[in-house]
Parts: sequence; structure tokens; C-alpha cells
Amino acid sequence: MSPKKGLRWQEFDIEGMQCTACAVRLARGLQGGAGVEEAHVNFSTERASVRFDRDQTSVAELGRLVARNGFEVRTEELRFSVAGLVSNACEERVRTALLGADGVIGADVSIALDRAIVTAMSPVVSSRELVERANRAGYQLTETSGRLSDEVRMQSKWAAERRRLTTAVVLTVPLIGQMILQFLGYETLHLMPAAEVALATPLQVVLGARFYKSAWSALRMRYANMDVLVVLGTTSAYLYSWYLMLSLGEQAEGELYFEASAVILMLVMVGKHLESKAKRGTTAAIRHLLELRPDTATIRRADSSLVEVDAWTINVGDTVVCRPGDRIPVDGVITLGSANVDESLVTGEPLPRLATQGDRVIGGSINVDGLLEISAEAVGEETTIQRIARLVEVAQSGRIAVQRVVDAVSGVFVPAVILIAAATFLAWLLFAGDLQQATIGAVSVLVIACPCALGLATPTATIVGTGAAARAGILIRDLEAFETAHKIEVVALDKTGTVTEGRPELGSIHPVGSYSEEEALRIAASIESGSEHPVGRAIVGAARKRGLELEAIGGFRAEPAVGVEAEIAGQPYAVGGEGLLRKRGLNVPLVDDADRNIVWLLDSERIIAGFSVRDRIRVQTPEAVERLKRIGVELEVLSGDSQAETSRVASRLGIGQAIGGLSPDEKVERIRNLSARGKAVAMVGDGINDAPALAAADVGVAMSSGTDVAMEAAPVTLMRPDPRLVESMIQVSRATFWKIKQNLFWAFIYNVLALPLAAAGLLNPTIAGLAMSLSSVSVVLNSQSLRRWKPNLGPQP
Repeated sequence: MSPKKGLRWQEFDIEGMQCTACAVRLARGLQGGAGVEEAHVNFSTERASVRFDRDQTSVAELGRLVARNGFEVRTEELRFSVAGLVSNACEERVRTALLGADGVIGADVSIALDRAIVTAMSPVVSSRELVERANRAGYQLTETSGRLSDEVRMQSKWAAERRRLTTAVVLTVPLIGQMILQFLGYETLHLMPAAEVALATPLQVVLGARFYKSAWSALRMRYANMDVLVVLGTTSAYLYSWYLMLSLGEQAEGELYFEASAVILMLVMVGKHLESKAKRGTTAAIRHLLELRPDTATIRRADSSLVEVDAWTINVGDTVVCRPGDRIPVDGVITLGSANVDESLVTGEPLPRLATQGDRVIGGSINVDGLLEISAEAVGEETTIQRIARLVEVAQSGRIAVQRVVDAVSGVFVPAVILIAAATFLAWLLFAGDLQQATIGAVSVLVIACPCALGLATPTATIVGTGAAARAGILIRDLEAFETAHKIEVVALDKTGTVTEGRPELGSIHPVGSYSEEEALRIAASIESGSEHPVGRAIVGAARKRGLELEAIGGFRAEPAVGVEAEIAGQPYAVGGEGLLRKRGLNVPLVDDADRNIVWLLDSERIIAGFSVRDRIRVQTPEAVERLKRIGVELEVLSGDSQAETSRVASRLGIGQAIGGLSPDEKVERIRNLSARGKAVAMVGDGINDAPALAAADVGVAMSSGTDVAMEAAPVTLMRPDPRLVESMIQVSRATFWKIKQNLFWAFIYNVLALPLAAAGLLNPTIAGLAMSLSSVSVVLNSQSLRRWKPNLGPQP
């Protein structure tokens, strides 16, 4: 079936999500909207990706759909200077043009200030689109202030959250001190009621506002989350304290329960802080990926003139001129010239590829040594880099972990606690006729049931577990995937840079005629000493390793996509690949060698020698494979390299399954096929081409020797290039997950045992608050025992 013409992807920055359950709920709400084909919501990046039919719905309607589900699309201001305004009618024409863009909410145009301020849904509207709309209306816009980057926004949000938590702790410490003194029997040592009000009120009303907002949003959507219980418990204790203070007057001193509400809010904020700590940095993957695109490019106009333009202004069909050393700005086809193109950051291939007229090139790759003219075929959102970025984000948004189970349980637990509190109040009132005891009993039930321990069970264990992992060289960036790692059954290994070292290295030498290996190597290395080509560096490195003394050269010349030429003692030589042989009219010799890349050394008439270049298997890889096999994990090798080379490497390691020649999309498809078999899959890689597969896997593991994008996209990064740490990562995940189960058990057992005591009137709200706090402490202490975990790797090879 052919795709619908009206379908498009749109991303929205979302505000108001408090947990992964919120992301799941919003995704379901969006998926049910008219015209929506597919919807993903990423809690970590706070972004929704929606694929919808423009013939059935609009961006504005999607924004309203987000609002109906209890959340908001984040807005931003874009500021422009405007040239050409001469009357009020001009103002209206520019405003009308700007408001016509999808996602624009408001536009303020001022002729007095020559300024336009656009309020738009983030990141729906591009500056380019607004500039083009104004240009079509006859006016020129120039952006005067850009939008905040995701990194700046995340840093600002993180700093604000730390300030709120610090303030909460400062306000709560005096109340905790009073509570501890009363528990120890010092009944006369307590704060004045006015002091308790002054400390508890800002925490309840200002800092606790986020819990009220989340609870209200949940209730509007007819479900109850943990924030509902937090709000009920703390509000009950807070208002009941006010009732006692107003009704008892001076006698209320020492009888209030403000500390109970304050302690609950502070501890829940600690849990939220630990959760948000795990989310930091996830947007950096996409930012690093998109930074591969150059900011400017040179295009050839119809009159053959060359003009430097902003890269985002390039259109399909434009001719882009790319010089040696430039990064290619678009996906396109070479119309003139040839060059070695380094696509390692995009495809993972360690060696540059010869690209000539008619060959397709990928935006973000580097033109090593030639002058190219490229006809742009994909620009902006349609480039390979942009599609990989979308794959990473969409794949990340699909992960649901233990916290979702906790939220689901809370959906039942919260209504049950409310019913128990109501039953307690009615029982005391009807059977004992005691309104005060009925109120104390109901409040105690709500306070004792506040799920602080439940909320801390997962984040405390994972934070301590990831700290232990970090000390072992395993950096965890995504707690949800880390929690999944304990059940991994299949590990897919990228070949280049993961199983192997990812650096070209001279393999075997094949002399032709009377030349010895060392003589051929000395000549080739002498010539390549003037080159910066990776293969040339490999040959020079091999010569130096053998202690060969290089010859002085003259007349050095590099011919793009062909090879290098130079003279030694007046004798001409050349080194290059098959292109050099074809230029000289020579046939490519058959070489019995498993290595996949052969370069040739020629004199003025004939071939002197062939040099095979290969990528060496990491020293630790064989042991890593054995360790994974011992814990029952299936292994396979995936690569963008040839099937023959991929199979050769896998065979040497005793891995039966090997698939070569894979594109980034095909790697994702392979990972999804493995997952469809019902098995938990880990992907281990190091390149940008691995990033979508790293995100699509249940657990993505990146090597620190790889690209920034792979490391930021993957939930797990190995801080040293030792594949044995993959098995260690699984083991620390198993230890951490066991602690999580213990914590959840004790958190629920505590509630099961404490609720009847509170309902029976054996606990007042203050003691209930203290007991609730102690349950949280027990969870934290249990998690701290994970600090003793260490990997058993033995000595480094």
C-alpha cells in the first residue's frame, strides 16, 4: 500500500508530565485523535512525536488534544527585526502572514520598533518558515534572538528543581528536629504554633503546588496516581493542624501535625529529584547528532556564480559545491568530481569510500580530498541525519519500566486507602461518637499510607546501583533500560569499533616480482608519509613499528580518489586502490587474503606489491564472548561492513549469527525482529549509524571509544573500550533489580501492617509521619548495600 500523501511527522515539547505513566497516558490520548496514525511520548526529553494526516486534522487541533489530556504544549517567543514597514496596513499584512504558519499562536508586529514577536508552539515553527512567509508578503525578517537550546532549558529546569529541594529541606529540618525530640520523650521542647505555620505553609502551598497540579490533572482524567494520595494526606494533616490551632488556642502548642505534612512533601520531593537526575542528558544525543550538519554551505547559482548561504536555506535541486575537508551539508548525488568520502561518523565504516559522479553521498560525512558538486536530493527534515535523530527519539519513547508497574499499582492502592480512611472516620464517629478521634484516625491512615517508601524504592536502588556501575566503568544514562538489563537474552554486537578496534591496520603484504616485503613496505611508507589518508597512516605506522628508515621523497602529488605519487631517488612510484590500477590500464590481481581492503604499490610500469588493511579484533573480545555465553546470552554480530568480512570476524570469535551490509534502518529492523521473538535484546555499538539501533533495543550499550552521539543515545556507556563490561552491566542490573524487588516488598508490607494500626487509633498523625519516614529510611539503607558490588574482571589484558 502506498503511503498517504497527507501524512507528516510533528514534534511537540510537552509540559506537565510527572512520571512515565503520564507519558503513556498522553500517547494513548494522542493515538485516539482523529487523523493520528502514530504517536510516541518521551518522558525523558518531554517531547511528543506525532504522525498525522493533514487532511483530517491540524497542528492546532493536536495542541488542543494535548490540553484535553491534561498537559500543555510548551510555547516559545521568536523575535525578528522587520524591514519594509511603512504603514499600519503593513503591520497587518506581516501579522497575517506569520499567523498563517502552523503552530503560531500569536504575532505582535510594531511599525514603531520595526519588530515582530511571534509566540509559537515549541518546536513546531522554524525561523526559516516565518522568514519565507514574510518575504512572500513583501517584507524582510531577520531573527534577533534565537530559541533556547534543549540543553539550556534542561540546565535551567534542573537548577530550579535543586533550589526548590534545598528550600524544602531548610524548612523541614526544624520540624523534623521537633518530631524526633517528642519521640524521645522531650514533650516540652517544641516550636511555637506560629513558627510551625511559618515553616509548613510555604512548603505546602508554594513548593507543594506541583503535587496539587498533578493530582488535579489525574482526577480530571478519572484516574488516581500517587500524587493524589500525597495531596490528600498532607492537606488533611495541614488543615487539621489549623483546626486544632484555631479551636484550642494556646492549648494547641505541641499538639499540631504540621511536621507530618512537611516531612511527607520533602521526602516525595527527594524521590522526584532522584528521578529527574536520571533524565538529564538524554536530549544531548540528538543535539550532537544534528551538530554534524554544517551551518553554511556553498551553492552554484544558475549563472555559475558561487554563493555562501545558510545550510538550512538549501532547497532540493540546488547544486552544492563541497571542497576538500568540508562536511557535506545535504544528502545528494555527485554531479561533478570524485573524492574519498569519510562516512565513518554516519555509516561506521573505518575507511573512506571512493565516491564519483553518479554516486550518492550522505549529509554529515566529510569530503577528504576532492572537489565535488552535489545535487541536493534531501534537505532539512528529510536528510539521513534527521531521520536517524527521529528514530532515536521515537525508539527512546517506547521504554516502560518498573515505575510504570508502581504507578499502575498506585491506581488501585490510592482509591483503596481513601476508602479505608473514609471507613475509619465513619466507624469512629458512628460507634464511638468521637469526632476528634475519628478525624485523627482518618488523617493517620492517609499519612501512614503516603507512598514515600514506594516512591523511593526504585530510584534509590537504581541510583546506588548505577553509582557502583560507574565506579566499574559502566555509565548509566537511562534507569528504565538499566532496570530491563537483568533479563537480557540476546546481545547484538556491532563489528567495527566494538568487536574490533575501529582503526585501520596493515595486515599482510603481497610482494610481486623481486621485491621483498620490507623493501616494498619502506617504499610505500615513504610515499605515504606525505599523506593524511587513514590507509596511508596505517602503512607508515607499520613501517615505523618494524623500525624501517623511510626514504626522502620528491614531487609528491595526491590525486583525489586515485592515490598518491612521488619520486624516490628519481624513480617514480605510486600507491592507490583499484582506481589507480584502472587509470594505469592494469588488471586487479587476485589475492588470496581474507582482508577486505587492498592498496597497491606501483613503479612506472608494473605492480610491485599489494597491502591488505584490516581492523584488528579487540584483545578483550574473546573473553567477553565467553562470559556472555556462560550466563546464557545469545550473540550475533551486526555490521554495515560486507557480509564476508562480518562473517570472518564472527567465525573467529565462535559466534554463529553474523549479518553484514546493514544500513541504520536495517539494524533497527533486525533489533525489532529479535524483540518480536519475545526476547530482551541489548545492542552494543559505537557509531552514529548504531544510534537508532541502540535506542530501539531494550538496552543500548555504547563504547566510549565511539562517537558522542552513540554514547548520548545509548542508555549505557562503557567508559573504557572493554566489551567484557557488557556482562558486568547485566550482573549489576540483576543485583540492582533484586534490591528493587526487596524495597517494593518492604514498602507494601509496611503499609499492610501499619494501616490497621492507624485505623484502630493506635497511631496519631505525628507518629504516623515518623513511621512513614522510617520506612523510607529502611528502603534507602537497603539500597545502600549495593555499594559493595564490584565486577570480577581480573587483570586487564
